[in-house]
Order: sequence, then structure tokens, then C-alpha cells
Amino acid sequence: MLTGTGSPRKVAVAGVALSDCGRVDDATAYALHAQAARRALADAGLGPGVVDGFASAGLGTLAPVEVAEYLGLRPRWVDSTSVGGSTWEVMAAHAADAIAAGHARAVLLVYGSTARADIKAKRRTSNLSFGARGPLQFEVPYGHSLIAKYAMAARRHMHEYGTTIDQLAQVAVQARANASRNPDAMFRDPVTVDDVLAGPMIADPFTKLHCCIRSDGGAAVLLVAEDLLTDCARPPVWVLGSGEHVSHTTMSEWEDFTVSPAAVSGRLAFERAGVTPADIDIAEIYDAFTYMTLVTLEDLGFCAKGEGGAFVEKGRLRHDGELPVNTDGGGLSAQHPGMRGLFLLVEAVRQLRGDAGAHQVHRPDGTPPRLAVASGTGGWFCSAGTVVLGRD
Repeated sequence: MLTGTGSPRKVAVAGVALSDCGRVDDATAYALHAQAARRALADAGLGPGVVDGFASAGLGTLAPVEVAEYLGLRPRWVDSTSVGGSTWEVMAAHAADAIAAGHARAVLLVYGSTARADIKAKRRTSNLSFGARGPLQFEVPYGHSLIAKYAMAARRHMHEYGTTIDQLAQVAVQARANASRNPDAMFRDPVTVDDVLAGPMIADPFTKLHCCIRSDGGAAVLLVAEDLLTDCARPPVWVLGSGEHVSHTTMSEWEDFTVSPAAVSGRLAFERAGVTPADIDIAEIYDAFTYMTLVTLEDLGFCAKGEGGAFVEKGRLRHDGELPVNTDGGGLSAQHPGMRGLFLLVEAVRQLRGDAGAHQVHRPDGTPPRLAVASGTGGWFCSAGTVVLGRD
């Protein structure tokens, strides 16, 4: 279904927000959803009555039905796609398609988690794996934890291309440098390569600082049709293009540990946006582990395959670097309450609008970034969603 002009409607992000993040011991996951949603709507200058589309995953038995009910919404378009950390980039793509086709005018994406507080209160334990059903039953007996799968992939990259542990550590060092400028980041004290290497081993070659932090927190993003923008309080950030891809469930079906599904989702997103990696000012990349940042940079085309180590070691990822990456500090330092992909979109939009505060990035001419890419990863490089965003 198209608009009366016969052309798809343009889609913009009108509002973004985070809930309280970091250490949040006195709120439920539902409350964090609600807090982020209210803040995103306030950021857009719109009321809940405008929302006719809703997307959520990760909470409740019938997500997003339960969360929508909790928020007092009765959407006519819903999405509950759940593909791990890339969920929100995939959902944003689906929402943009629905809005462009006229199936909805305003779609709210919301996530919230008390992952840290639940463990501290002993309401849950840490996850070693995603379970033992289906194809996973053939791997579980060998003790492959989630972290171990990423570690094996990193080791393969090191073997194939000579990537060093110091180069991987640089990803954590530069993420922390970016977080040091973000007053809302959970960890802000600078770290060095030696600090990263000296930490306790988690899964060889990953020490503690190679791994994301565990936090509480929520996020929300409101996407709208262009005809709603006259009622919005903030300048639009346009959804220019997106791509999604899934590759494997078991490690035995992963053809090449050094290639992530972002190699496909990124190519599609850039092609559909009509831009190239060279045009991008900032990149927000899912970083549950340092290797994820490195290999995703390669697969998105910011450097050639095998050259990620050399690319990251020269400070390029810092806020004042050649390609600022995870400008808020990312999952390695800012916050990571699980399925963090929605936080990538929030940060990208804030940077493009020029309202990221103390950690705002500027182009050489002093203006805010014009183009950003947000790329989420799910599972153990099982899925990817990539979204290209731009401002007028």
C-alpha cells in the first residue's frame, strides 16, 4: 500500500531516549520500558495517542503484547522479532517498511532489562548457553559457552591474519576513552592495553575487559512518517537504508569464523541508502566482545578483510579519530543490559542531531556528523541488522 502520491513515505526517527541505566536496583524491567518510552515520546514532543505501531522483545510471555498493555497502548501494527542483539536494527527496518507502505504512522521500539540487578538479587544466574534444544544439542556436550564461541572466532582471526591480542585490547581502550567523556557511562576511568591484558582470563584470548559489562537499563526509539514531523519537537533523522541477514546456529555450520553476517546486512544497507562506508561519519557497532567491533568494521567495509587489527590500533575509533566508533563508550564501558542494539540507534540519533552533550562528536568543520551507521549482532554472529541514518 502506497500513499496517494504513489511513492513510499519517507521515515524519520522523531524521538529517542534511555531509561535510567547502569546500577538500577529499585525498578522492574517493565518500569524501565515505560520510563524509556515516556522519555522518547517527550523527546519527540508527541503523546502516546499518536503511536499506532509497537515493537518489543525479550520480556513477558507474549511480547510485545504484555509490554504494550503495560504501556497502555493498543497498536494496530506489531513486531516481536527476536534475533539477539541485532533485534532492534531488524525491527527498525521492519517498522520503516511498514510506515513507508502506510501500515502505520508512528512505531515505538522499546527495550528494558534488569540483567545486573537480577543477578545481584539472586533472582537469576548467569547464562552459559542458550539451551540444548534443536541443533544446539550437538554442541552443548562439548561445553561451548556463548563467550567461548566468540573467543574461538577471535582465535581464528588471529591465526588467519596475524591479528594480535594488543590490537584487540585497543578496542577496549578506545571504547573507554569515549566513555570517559560520557557522564552517563557506567565505567569512565581510562584503561591501557596493559590493563586489558592483565585482567582475569574469561575465555582465551578474552580477559575481563575484552568482554562487555553487565548493567540495567532501557531504551526507546520512535519512528514516524514524514507527515507527522510538523508536530515534532526535534529535527528529523532519516532512515536512509537497512539490511538484515542470518547465517547459522551451530558453529559447525559457520563457514568462516572471520566473517560475520554484517558482511551482507551492511552491503544491503549501504546500497539501499545510496552511500558507501567512506561517506559515514560515525559507527555504532554491537560490542559484546572486542572482536565483534574489529570484525564488523571489516565486514561493513571500513577496512579490508584481515586488516581490522591494523585499523583499530591507531586510535581511529576515538571520538576525535578517523572513524569514531561507539561514541558513548559502547557495551564495553557505557551500558549493556543485553540485546543492546536499540542503544546503538539512540546514540547514533543523538550524535546526528548534535545533542550528545559532553561526548558529542564533530566533523572537521565543527558540525555534527551527517551520516551514521548502526550495526547490531545477535547470538554468536548468527544474525545482523544494519541501519544507515542521516540528517538534513
